[in-house]
Amino acid sequence: MASINSASLPGMNYLAQLPIDGNPTVHPRKHLPMPLSTIYPRLATYSLYPLVRQPPETNLPDIGYLAKWSVSSFKFGFGPECLRDSDPETFWHSDGPQPHFITIEFPRKVAIQKLCLCLSYQMDDSYTPATIAVRAGTGPSDLQDVRIITLEKPEGWIIFDVSAEPNEDGDGYKPVNAYIIQMIILANHMNGKDTHVRGLRVLGPLDESGEEEEDPFPFVSPQFKMYECIR
Repeated sequence: MASINSASLPGMNYLAQLPIDGNPTVHPRKHLPMPLSTIYPRLATYSLYPLVRQPPETNLPDIGYLAKWSVSSFKFGFGPECLRDSDPETFWHSDGPQPHFITIEFPRKVAIQKLCLCLSYQMDDSYTPATIAVRAGTGPSDLQDVRIITLEKPEGWIIFDVSAEPNEDGDGYKPVNAYIIQMIILANHMNGKDTHVRGLRVLGPLDESGEEEEDPFPFVSPQFKMYECIR
């Protein structure tokens, strides 16, 4: 098993809105992304974006740089570092029996909202993943399936929620809180053996903790404002 510690890799934040529901359609590179619908409770809704060097912009923070990354196998020169080098021309190439997997271990429990991965059926053919399972847990011994995603000749960046549980507002999904998240390639297109993944990002939820809370009893007059803070 090969691994890298990505603590030295810079994290990235992106700004945009991502669709949540819609019809299950795969789009050519030149088309704008359209949302896809949830078919089964654990079958992920995903959105497909053009194959470009950088992942699509989103308001969710990239937290993958905090973790240690490992893969089930790899060919020399095509290791786990290719998953985070922001270059869709490079890729992780597995070199072993199925299933193939990517394991991402965080030093503490984190909230994980979405996964963003880059695939290219045009370039990788039978090496392209067709069925992917996502597992999460506190350790290697208690990982549980949280999502399953099926793909039809994907071409570009794919974003989907890790959780299948709707949030309180009903307009999205709750994040998954875990120490470890694992992406398992269960099957490839055309029954291919080894697999290619050209990029992977782990996105956390939108952090609203920095917003200043409104004081329920604000001081109004200048005389009271003088004693608003303890010196």
